[in-house]
Amino acid sequence: MIKHARRLVVSLGLAAATLLAATPPAAQAQIPYFREILAARENRYAAIVVDAKTGEVLYDKHPDAPRYPASITKVMTLYLTFEALASGKLHLDDRVVFSPHASAQAPTKLGIRPGESISVAEAIQAMTTLSANDAAVAMAEKLGGSENRFAALMTLRARELGMQNTHFDNANGLPDSRNLSTARDIAILARAAMRDYPQYYHYFSQTSFTFRGRYIQNHNHLLTGVPGVDGLKTGFTNASGFNIAISGVRDGRRLIVVVLGGPTRVSRDQNAEDLLLTGFDVMKRRGMGEKLTIAQNLHEPEPSGPVIRPPVEQGDGDQDALKIVLTSAPPPRTKVEVAPARGRHARRAEDWSVQVGEFRSHADAKEQIALVKKKFGQHFDGAEGAAEKQGRRYKAVFTGFASKSEAAGACHALKARRLACQVLGKS
Repeated sequence: MIKHARRLVVSLGLAAATLLAATPPAAQAQIPYFREILAARENRYAAIVVDAKTGEVLYDKHPDAPRYPASITKVMTLYLTFEALASGKLHLDDRVVFSPHASAQAPTKLGIRPGESISVAEAIQAMTTLSANDAAVAMAEKLGGSENRFAALMTLRARELGMQNTHFDNANGLPDSRNLSTARDIAILARAAMRDYPQYYHYFSQTSFTFRGRYIQNHNHLLTGVPGVDGLKTGFTNASGFNIAISGVRDGRRLIVVVLGGPTRVSRDQNAEDLLLTGFDVMKRRGMGEKLTIAQNLHEPEPSGPVIRPPVEQGDGDQDALKIVLTSAPPPRTKVEVAPARGRHARRAEDWSVQVGEFRSHADAKEQIALVKKKFGQHFDGAEGAAEKQGRRYKAVFTGFASKSEAAGACHALKARRLACQVLGKS
């Protein structure tokens, strides 16, 4: 009965498309509900289903179209928090102090006043359950010194993970036209969080927590509504529509589902649930020798024309298919030794360069350059650090590396200490 009802909703959407195509523009203005459905489906909707173990893409719809991630942004904020915890830079009982900027964030938030603090563990739970915007910014400032610097680190880490179409401009996902991602990139991030920090993944599964006598329930209703679902995050702004990234396990198989741009919370959740359950069914039937896809199970037509996709890795055997690929290995645990530099005369400024951050202000970029020089001077000896203006932002860049391997070696030294870095190549 429920499945028939859901298919009826899909059918109504398709019927709306057919009706509008055959209806004069003047008459179309009289059916705003249908127009709203189509706007949501065509302009904001995107989805992907991925096998968490292999990275195989089982289903996608507009997977690389730019979308506003909204509060799913916090998954990257949490990823960098877990990174700091795993390295010993941060501890769960450390205090996170709220600045006036953090306290001034728009709801949803904890409502902590400037100068007050909470523990790192409380900040994590506030982000995963309440999706607290003030907690995300307070954590960003603790780890990055400022939200601007932390957002630059978020973007660099995204590139390292293979999220090629993502840019973060804040730590919480509040409306900003420069905060962009895609369904594919969000699936990459979810998979990386599971791979790199499984010891902290349980925070995404927490259905509620109590903070100073206040009971807070997780916004992800699928955690309690769909057996096997154990994470990750929801998101919503007026511009993004209703977003969700979930993961679930059944019969020993784990899938990741991302749905972006849903017109309502209920329809978004139903869509994500249908994709997940259909994905499990497809995987089970494949195991019995059947050849089928999620699109076939949903009775969707296969693409009629050529499909343009980014470079991909191929699968194996009978399940040879497109995959999402995590570009970086798990975060390094030991320092990488790099041959000492030979001085400025051995390098030319027009050769390889290394970017160590991107910031809103010239002062922040210069401060990052000074920090890198102070802590990693032996790897950047002879390289010239400069804050290069690009549009309204400033990139902290070291130029003058004589070879790609030399620049990569310097980057490895930063990454070994959990700092973001990117080799830019010859200029």
